[in-house]
Amino acid sequence: MSEAHTLTRHSDIQNWVTDRQGIPAVARIRNRFGEEKAKLLLRFVRSQGGTVDDGMSPCSWTAWFAELDRQQLALKVTPAGDCELVSREAVN
Repeated sequence: MSEAHTLTRHSDIQNWVTDRQGIPAVARIRNRFGEEKAKLLLRFVRSQGGTVDDGMSPCSWTAWFAELDRQQLALKVTPAGDCELVSREAVN
C-alpha cells in the first residue's frame, strides 16, 4: 500500500488537481473577532451532478498560489485521490 505524499511545487499541485478535473477556489471566513481570512479550497467535478452553494468562489491559480504561499501551506495527496491542505512546517 502506498503512502500519502506532500506537494509543494506550484506546477506539481496544479497538475495533480487538473488531472482530477479540479479547480482552485477560495472562501472568505470570519473569525470570532470579525476579521476576514481566505480559506483555500479545491473544487472537483462530481459525477452525481447538482450544485451546492457552499460559499466557494472559483479563483485563478495565481491568486490561489499567492495565498497558499502566504499561509505556508502544501497539498498532501493519497494514491486514492484524496487531498488536504497541510502546514509546510509539518512537512519539514
